[in-house]
Amino acid sequence: MTRSAPPRFVPTLTEVVQQAQLQTSAEAGPATPLASSAEVMLQRVMQRVDLVLESRLREAIAQLVLEHTQALTPRLKEEVERVVHESLSQAFAQEAGPAKSPPEG
Repeated sequence: MTRSAPPRFVPTLTEVVQQAQLQTSAEAGPATPLASSAEVMLQRVMQRVDLVLESRLREAIAQLVLEHTQALTPRLKEEVERVVHESLSQAFAQEAGPAKSPPEG
């Protein structure tokens, strides 16, 4: 078995990554002022949209919560009344029933 000579130059990982970054940058082309200006404008527009959306969504959600709360109020009152009535009836029934002797322990 013959051994081949090792290559004269073996690049480091850092050199390989740097070379790949240079190739990617060269393929993308130089950044034009128009492209960076468009990016800045896009970022500004997105920030404004975020602010407007957040404000409008808060208002819409608050309105929905208010409407649902108002719609639930009568049902909640009925349910509370029913539970209180049942609890009182049960308590009176237990009091009126035959006296039980306390458990011996």
